[in-house]
Amino acid sequence: MNLILIAMSKSYKAPLSGVLVLLFFVCFCHGQRGVRIGYIDTEYILENVDDYQAAQSQLDAKVQQWKSQVDQQLAKLETQKKQLDNERVLLTDELIREREEELQIIETEILDYQQKRFGPNGDLMIQRKQLAQPVQDQIFTAVQEIATSKKYDFIFDKSADIVMLYSADRYDISEQVLRTINRTSKREQLKNKKERKAAKEEEAIVQVDNDRDERQKLIDARNATRAEALAKRKADLEAKRAARKKEIEDKKRRVKQAREKARAEKTKKSSPTKVRQETTPEALDTKEEKTPLSKRDARKKELEAKKLKIEAEREKALLEKAAESLPKEDKDSEVQKNQGEAEVKDDEETSKKEKTKPISDREARKKALEAKKKRILAERKEKLEALKRKRDSIKNNRK
Repeated sequence: MNLILIAMSKSYKAPLSGVLVLLFFVCFCHGQRGVRIGYIDTEYILENVDDYQAAQSQLDAKVQQWKSQVDQQLAKLETQKKQLDNERVLLTDELIREREEELQIIETEILDYQQKRFGPNGDLMIQRKQLAQPVQDQIFTAVQEIATSKKYDFIFDKSADIVMLYSADRYDISEQVLRTINRTSKREQLKNKKERKAAKEEEAIVQVDNDRDERQKLIDARNATRAEALAKRKADLEAKRAARKKEIEDKKRRVKQAREKARAEKTKKSSPTKVRQETTPEALDTKEEKTPLSKRDARKKELEAKKLKIEAEREKALLEKAAESLPKEDKDSEVQKNQGEAEVKDDEETSKKEKTKPISDREARKKALEAKKKRILAERKEKLEALKRKRDSIKNNRK
């Protein structure tokens, strides 16, 4: 008795007890006659079925489109959150709560959309099952035909849960199954159940997209209204700020004008008295006295004073030396001489003091001091000559 047992990767799962029973029947039948065994590789067959690969490419394109939509929605949500953070200072607590609730609703919708597309029971898993089911049915039908026509006792699936430690290539009938599927696919191309289901899924996706577009329009309209209200409020705040700034500037200008006016009146009242005071001779003298001397004049005066002091000390030393050599009666004349020198010193000190006076008075005083100095020096010279003549006469009388 022939036994045909077919193990499919997706449709049928063989447990360990089934494998043991299968091996028992194989050993039992081996004593009766030779057993024909074959195997297939479902993954290899799926990779080489043109219809399956085309449908898989379409599904991959849809998956990428869904991912792109999710990324765009997440980026837009993040932008709205940042915008709310930036505008939080300008909004009231009620508007902030409303905006946060709307953002929470949008985030929930995005998560629901992700779950709907990529969840365990989402569109991706459903369409993958729908995509693989027709091909699996074709593989099952092709395996039955080959097993019946070729009289195979067992046909295993290499990619199933049954562990095949070794399998010879001569028992691989995957190519035969693949050729059978391709022939059947060409005969029933227009009646392909997969294409009809794919069309229905496309219609369902379009319907979902339309619903999402309507919801997005409502959200955009609400955002536009909110943005308009926010712009109006910003304009009102700017207008109030500008009016307040203008009012402050006007107040400052009025205060400044009043202050300048008061200063001008005060200056006008005090200007005649000030002019009269400055034009008096005493004021002119005081002003001239306050004019600072230059450094060169100060240095020149200092050198002149030092020079006069040295000359006075030198003359004093000469007079003292001459007085020591004179008799006692001549000392009186020396005292007079010293008095004259004291007067010269007093005059010099007076000239120093007078140097601090205005320039015109100082020049006149300087000329007077020079004349007095010349007169004193001439008198001193005459006295010295008289003393010299007297000393010479005394010496002659002694001889």
